Amino acid sequence: MSDFKTLFYRITNQTEHTFDELKLRFSERMGFETVVHICPYNSFGNSTSLYIKGRVLHNRNIQTSNEDDWWDNLANMYKRFNSHEIKGAKLRVTFGAFQKEFFTDEDGYFGESVEVPASTVFAGPWCHPELELLESPVPYKSPVKATANVLIPSILARFGVISDIDDTILKTNATSIAKMMYHTFTNNSHTRIPFHGVAAFYRALQKGHGGDEMNPLFYVSSSPWNLYDFLVDFMHIHAIPAGPIFLKDYGFTHEKLFTDGHGIHKTKKIKKIMDAFPEMRFILMGDSGQQDPEIYADIAKKYPGRILAIYIRDVSHDERDSEIATVFQSLGIEIIYSENSVTAAQHAIANGYINSECLEEIFQEKNADELREE
Repeated sequence: MSDFKTLFYRITNQTEHTFDELKLRFSERMGFETVVHICPYNSFGNSTSLYIKGRVLHNRNIQTSNEDDWWDNLANMYKRFNSHEIKGAKLRVTFGAFQKEFFTDEDGYFGESVEVPASTVFAGPWCHPELELLESPVPYKSPVKATANVLIPSILARFGVISDIDDTILKTNATSIAKMMYHTFTNNSHTRIPFHGVAAFYRALQKGHGGDEMNPLFYVSSSPWNLYDFLVDFMHIHAIPAGPIFLKDYGFTHEKLFTDGHGIHKTKKIKKIMDAFPEMRFILMGDSGQQDPEIYADIAKKYPGRILAIYIRDVSHDERDSEIATVFQSLGIEIIYSENSVTAAQHAIANGYINSECLEEIFQEKNADELREE
């Protein structure tokens, strides 16, 4: 990188953070109450360690509602993107007898691994390390605590599912910037509609063919972390199984203007998941609108024998479909195109991934989702 570009990125990064600090100082001087909170993100772990991910922010005062009020929706989305992160905050994570202290980075993020004693017995698929704020560059009212949610795959799990979000479970029109922005900023987690039948299909995949497998689901997207609470609420409201979520940090850093591109970001996160569970095989879920097929093909090459199936939601034109077919010709992995979840579910039943008894529920939910969208 040239010296000029390096200097430009550093100046831009410093300007961004200086502006945020000035706004915080102004609020303090005006006597406005400063509320600091810890935002842990759903993450994962295995038998040796837990990965704790999150961010420390000023309270954004987002008012959730199930009413379709575009003005309130717009105001809430503005608050999500106008976040005020706290860099250099000191936190402590506690899990059983283990404790670790660490600091947030320049954008308020933290990502730490917590060692797991060999004798640890997990009561369920989720464990809950405790987080506490110890020090902050800005005043705060102690105590500030939060509970993290970390998924430990069950020993009964037969496979894992790695799913995209945009245009895979949530209709975003990612191929059209104007439509995507309209839906993102004028709707909320109650009024957005999942792709038809996806929630019932994902519940069936989680239960597996035997009904009690608790197969883990992981969600990887290039949506910004600012949308995390919206996506968690959306998945909860529509009964889509919870799982670790991997989103993307957009913005300036000391080294570059923006973070990794879509393909690099998703590939890194998928590899992180697969490397954490080397004995597990996976089903990959995505859509044809962006780079999911190419990313998944690359993953299948890097991890031979570990991809059971690839389900692609068809949201593109015929020319794009032909391109995707060419990508997968030499892989020997079945790729299933579907405009709704029924076709993918039928394939999953035929291959023993889910129970045939689930098909009726998936079909009924698909019909109900279609009616809601009319």
